[in-house]
Amino acid sequence: MTEAATVSMPVDINRIMAMLPHRYPFLLIDRVVAFEPHKRLVAIKNVTINEPFFPGHFPGRPVMPGVLIIEALAQASGVLTQLSNGAPQVEDPLYYLVKVDKARFSRIVVPGDQLNLVVEQKRMLRGMGLYECRAVVDDAEVASAEILCAERAR
Repeated sequence: MTEAATVSMPVDINRIMAMLPHRYPFLLIDRVVAFEPHKRLVAIKNVTINEPFFPGHFPGRPVMPGVLIIEALAQASGVLTQLSNGAPQVEDPLYYLVKVDKARFSRIVVPGDQLNLVVEQKRMLRGMGLYECRAVVDDAEVASAEILCAERAR
């Protein structure tokens, strides 16, 4: 049985940090709450007033930048790939965001919201993964995009 088949939920921040190179203030996933190897992952991002972008975006009316919602979805896609491939190793390749298509933003995200990052792997071919992604707050979609990530050696 592969490790991907035995992942217990939730996946905590320490395990996420073992899979992603991102660190504060750019690590945008707090926990993984659902996972199907090579198919689907649901992660959460708790949006707090302490985020470093809020003082400038926008003063007096804090709004999470859409580009960071897309980045959070890309990070969730990377975690889906890493969990599907088993335990991360130091020499594991990194997956870089190479393309975003069909990005849509339907609602603003503010402090106190909890982003549910839902990613589905559409295909993986020659080190490139295509993902259909949605960000949801309180059962309402706030953003969606199709994301392409490519494998690169470290």
